[in-house]
Amino acid sequence: MTDPTPIFRSDLLASGITADELRQALRSGALAPVAPGAYLRRADADGLDDVARHRARARCVQHALGGDAVLSHVTAALFHGADLWNPGLSRIHITRDRRSGGRRTDHLHVHTAPLARDEIFVAGAAAVTAPARTIVDLARSLTVDEAVIAGDSLLRIHPSALMGVPGALDAAAQRCGVASARRVVGLLDGRSESPGESLGRLRLRSAGIPEPSLQRELFTPDGTFVARVDFFWEELGVVGEFDGMGKYGAGDPASTAESVRREKLREDAIRDLGFEVVRWTWPELFRFDVVVDRFARAVGRARHPHPPTATTPARRTPRAAIHPARG
Repeated sequence: MTDPTPIFRSDLLASGITADELRQALRSGALAPVAPGAYLRRADADGLDDVARHRARARCVQHALGGDAVLSHVTAALFHGADLWNPGLSRIHITRDRRSGGRRTDHLHVHTAPLARDEIFVAGAAAVTAPARTIVDLARSLTVDEAVIAGDSLLRIHPSALMGVPGALDAAAQRCGVASARRVVGLLDGRSESPGESLGRLRLRSAGIPEPSLQRELFTPDGTFVARVDFFWEELGVVGEFDGMGKYGAGDPASTAESVRREKLREDAIRDLGFEVVRWTWPELFRFDVVVDRFARAVGRARHPHPPTATTPARRTPRAAIHPARG
């Protein structure tokens, strides 16, 4: 992750640029304001999306507040490169190791809380809360869906953070929201590879569907790799797949057609191993009863396969060799 470097008014004036020259650079558009007293070159500013703009603003705010200001919560998660769902990006989050002095405005939230040295991490040349601390802070302050998406993503990026989460929870024992955080942490799994997979896992749990294995590799009996699947219920004979749709090459009809063809062949190969396939899309995560019914029908078919007919020839369907995902 490489963000453009902000240019600070104080540095420009110290280098000999006059206030009039600075005003002219702003009027002409050569410089774009990103925070009070901080600017980006116009070419850099125009290339920023909302997340990159938040990070640029955060670096400026941290510079203005001084060395004890550590980026935290949603802001830290963005510096770690985590997935966030519907994040509020208007407010920069800072934590200071102080007993008082917290404040919240439309654009800044200063948290005051104990902050040990091993809870500080350097990301993109900025001091941010370490992954385990960030997971717990988010679990205390976001909804369950939002916190699980962020927590799964942080564990995927920083697997070793899992070892630090219990200690981070203990350190937060007297802070607001820690009871919710303990429940959220019990739901996290860094093997989920997208926000949709994280939400799917939560929806399956809420529906009372047995816990699936995640990211399992399927092979033919002779050892040929067939597929790596999102969700897998070996005993039920069912594979679950979240359709993120982005993989289908939106905007490029030829690419989309080829992606769909390959996905169809992949699904046929999974069925040839004797497994039923249940798929769901992002909108269906919010009307999951449709998926629950689909899952029940798939389980029924897996347990009671249709008898062969003239148009449905009998076939051998040996169950696949199964391995946890590698890497």
